[in-house]
Amino acid sequence: MSLTVALSKGKLLRGTRELFRRAGLPFPDGKSRRLVVSEGDLRFLFVKDMDVPTYVEYGVADCGIAGRDVLLEVGSDVLEPLDLGFGHCRLQVARPAGSDFSPDGASTVRVASKYARVAAEHFLGRGLSVEVVKLAGSVEIAPGLGLADCIVDVVETGRTLKENGLEVIETVAESSARLVVNRASFHARREEVARLVDTLGRALP
Repeated sequence: MSLTVALSKGKLLRGTRELFRRAGLPFPDGKSRRLVVSEGDLRFLFVKDMDVPTYVEYGVADCGIAGRDVLLEVGSDVLEPLDLGFGHCRLQVARPAGSDFSPDGASTVRVASKYARVAAEHFLGRGLSVEVVKLAGSVEIAPGLGLADCIVDVVETGRTLKENGLEVIETVAESSARLVVNRASFHARREEVARLVDTLGRALP
């Protein structure tokens, strides 16, 4: 029986494809719109990025590839045997450029973010009162429209922030792609999982 791997068709897909091919592992060619694809002795599930850890935690997939940013937000109970070394980005706090807003000086920080859990834990962990406005996207426009004082979002180059009049004031966490494994699969299918982990590990730069 083949291992089932949960993947997102988002920003990590290109790096994942390159890693699997470098490791000599089968990987879908990307031409099909099917969400469940078998290649060789692996079966791939293509799901939303935030859903990858959930599919793995509940055993629908034996393993998956997700960004640390997603893992921090979802909080799923999965194993993380490998940092895959691509998809580097940072979860950062940004405010309107030139603003004198400081989280430490606010009675309550109103923050807009797709990463509601991460944002809340970051500010509450510093003893600050926080109100999180959860958005699915385009969080960069929230401060300029008066919806929030600041945002917590994934930043790669910083260009999008700059173009929307924002500046970074804090880094919450560093992120990169991680291989995640279901706890039961790690024991019940130890040899197959160990072989995949070892094969991918040897293909890392």
